[in-house]
Amino acid sequence: MRLIILGPPGAGKGTQADFIVKKYKIPHISTGDILRENIKDETDLGKKAKDYMDKGSLVPDELVIALVQERITREDCKEGFLLDGFPRTTAQAVALDAELRKLGISLDRAINIMVDPELLIERAVGRRVCKTCGATYHVTFNPPEEEGKCDIDHTTLIQRDDDTEETVKNRIQVYTNQTSPLIDYYKAQGLLLNVNGAQEIDAVFNDIVAGLEQ
Repeated sequence: MRLIILGPPGAGKGTQADFIVKKYKIPHISTGDILRENIKDETDLGKKAKDYMDKGSLVPDELVIALVQERITREDCKEGFLLDGFPRTTAQAVALDAELRKLGISLDRAINIMVDPELLIERAVGRRVCKTCGATYHVTFNPPEEEGKCDIDHTTLIQRDDDTEETVKNRIQVYTNQTSPLIDYYKAQGLLLNVNGAQEIDAVFNDIVAGLEQ
């Protein structure tokens, strides 16, 4: 199953992606994780991307398209994949379609998680991340078993620099202006699956599975 997952920042794409890849046994390809890894390692790509991400802006196409194209040709993607964080623009979607055609494959569905902006801001500001394993929590909606500590390795949780209210509002505006046209793009192809992301985590996942297996 070849999928992409759409939705504004804080919509819960990462959490749902984890559930999806476990159920369907496909790799989770997150450009966000790859970019953060490059930033941590201070690669040339990471330094360029950090300037954009710190402002809540989208990373330019040329910095991500080649990376994704290489990734989906690997052996573990033969039976499918879930793209999370890519494509972000219609131009990227067109480039992805072109690459898939070269490989003789196509997308099965584009999952669109819908959440109101006010709830997105609340979710983002309360988000906490484990800097060791990358696990994500929320002080209200998905707290760890021990306050401030990762359930997996007990590392102290941190708030990402880009999870401030001002940056989140900017990211939502950027998404609305540049990324939301993807909804129309995939709707026109008959691939769009809309899901109410304001529900409990399990309810969102159940709706995704029901939509994929119709």
